[in-house]
Amino acid sequence: MVHGAIQKSLNALQIPGSTILQKLKQVSSFEAGAAGFKFGFKLADLGKEGGVSLAHAFTELIDQAQTSVVLIVDEVQHALGSAEGGNMLHALKATRDAINTRPDTPGYFLFLGTGSHRARVQELTIKGNQAFNGAVTHEFPVLGRDFIEYVLHRVKPQLGSKTPSAAVTEKAFKKMGSRPEELMKALHVLRELPQGANADEHLPTIAQSLSAAAADVEIQKIEALGPLAEAVFSRICSIGGNVKGGFTADALKEYSVKTGRDVTAQEVQGVIGVMTAANLLMRVSHGHYGVTDSIVEKAWVTRLQADTLMRSDMLPDIGASA
Repeated sequence: MVHGAIQKSLNALQIPGSTILQKLKQVSSFEAGAAGFKFGFKLADLGKEGGVSLAHAFTELIDQAQTSVVLIVDEVQHALGSAEGGNMLHALKATRDAINTRPDTPGYFLFLGTGSHRARVQELTIKGNQAFNGAVTHEFPVLGRDFIEYVLHRVKPQLGSKTPSAAVTEKAFKKMGSRPEELMKALHVLRELPQGANADEHLPTIAQSLSAAAADVEIQKIEALGPLAEAVFSRICSIGGNVKGGFTADALKEYSVKTGRDVTAQEVQGVIGVMTAANLLMRVSHGHYGVTDSIVEKAWVTRLQADTLMRSDMLPDIGASA
């Protein structure tokens, strides 16, 4: 897919008057001319064994375009699932190094990998065997008030008087983890309310219910992994990802008490690996883990607090008569 997208763009640059050529003229002082680009390699050979390398292709592109090139790959974590994906990432790393270290290069090669699986994306930058180990990572900023106002404007013809205010909707949106799909579910529920209902009064409760339901789906995944996973997840929530506190003798003793059997560090590491693959945990840095979704973490902590309170209420009063 990546090779195909690159081939498509390079081919368009060879076509006189193409849209991409027109856009290039807006960001570069270089005049491509009416004839378009002329590459010294066959596009069909790009990425093939014995064919032109990505480094060579992008070097020619930047030299002719006289500007930087940005390649964005969405859901980049899927590259972890195959040898071909790993080879591609290493080829892109080689491309970056070959171009960006040149003296007086007319442009740079910038690679952006985005993905919805936070734990796997983190692996690409913190595992020593990954091509982009040590690369800079950032969390996408969540959608804000402008998005809320846009959505409310779009749904107002359907909701009419049941359209909530932007301020209340924004708070509800944050409570649901700033997830657009959950917001649309909440607005659909408002649509089913009887005429005359106050949307601003109902939306917070709807948002709380949807948030709890979404968290329960993830919590069920943890529970399905067994008592050790629950114990490890609970400790990571309580110590904020401090892995040294998660693998100490005291931690293993705690896990053993909660599971009713002896627990080894290797077992803990295995469980963490499974939860990381399930996007429940993510590796923050080498050996350090945190909860991927803050809403799930809050829901889990709330459940733990409720369980603790319930157990304390069930203890008999000291000194009570038999």
